Amino acid sequence: MHDDQLYPIGDVARRTGLSVSAVRFYADAGVVPPTGHTDAGHRLYDVGAIARLELVRTLRELGAGLDDVRRLLTDETTLHDLATAHLALVEGQLRHLRARRAVLRTIVNQHTATERVALMHDLVSLSDDDRDRLLDGFWDEVTDGLTVHPSFAEQLHRMRPTLPEEPTTEQLQAWIELADLVRDDAFRRSVRRFFHDAFSSPRAMEVTTPAMMGLIEAHRLVEVEAWEAQRAGLPPDSPRAREIAERLLASLAALTAETAGQPLDEDGLAELRRSVVAPDHTSAPHRHAEQAVAGFTDLLGTYVSLMATIGGTPQPDPEEARESERWVAAALGAAGSPGEDAPGR
Repeated sequence: MHDDQLYPIGDVARRTGLSVSAVRFYADAGVVPPTGHTDAGHRLYDVGAIARLELVRTLRELGAGLDDVRRLLTDETTLHDLATAHLALVEGQLRHLRARRAVLRTIVNQHTATERVALMHDLVSLSDDDRDRLLDGFWDEVTDGLTVHPSFAEQLHRMRPTLPEEPTTEQLQAWIELADLVRDDAFRRSVRRFFHDAFSSPRAMEVTTPAMMGLIEAHRLVEVEAWEAQRAGLPPDSPRAREIAERLLASLAALTAETAGQPLDEDGLAELRRSVVAPDHTSAPHRHAEQAVAGFTDLLGTYVSLMATIGGTPQPDPEEARESERWVAAALGAAGSPGEDAPGR
């Protein structure tokens, strides 16, 4: 195209992808007036006007309003400001669309009753503060009257997911399920009963102190280290594996001693080592421990799983956990084998 050439409206429509009626509309609305007219009164456009019409078409396809486009072309606003404002609008629309998609998929997957559709939409549309208040209400109710250290109750309150700024449909669906779960009266009663039964002993306050919580977290970190080493293929009879296993045993001993309220003697340490290397699944302590874990998993397993989905963290694999336990047992067995010196001895 030549800068000084004028084009009839039919050519302009073909070059811009607009219809002839749309070109006329933008001219009549004062958005892109024609550059001139023929003697017969037909509209003519130069390359600058054609470029502005192409911009108008693009902005309108992106959803910009006619007044916004007019203000941009008359230099009352900048393209950056217009794009910034419109981006915020589009992102808001996307969030609402994701929420609607999550509700619709949940309806399809769960055969949701008609009367629950509005509730589900309300749940997925909650603000971050509203979500926090919902979960705070749940934990307040289930820990009310619990005889534990205040920091333990605070830690339970922190068992909550953070919904990403741009969640996936799966994360939104998981949030709907989690919100449904914590609003269920029967679930609240069951969780409350579980915690009150689990911490009914006279030493409940002592075993929930920050110091105890620190020991539990330290033990968890060594467990993660052992799991990662096992996953990486580190031989359990290697010095590094034995060192990790010994630290894991030491942290378990510290936890056991803190729970009992007294340090373990040599016989107690030896028994603890034997229980890890060759666990007796028929023993009363082992059965009680398994029952406690099973009780927690059966009751709060769904909560934890949904929390992991919402937060985008990997789901725990029970088989991988058992493999890690077998790896630790083999490493401790190697550390205690004849002719081998365990690290730190």
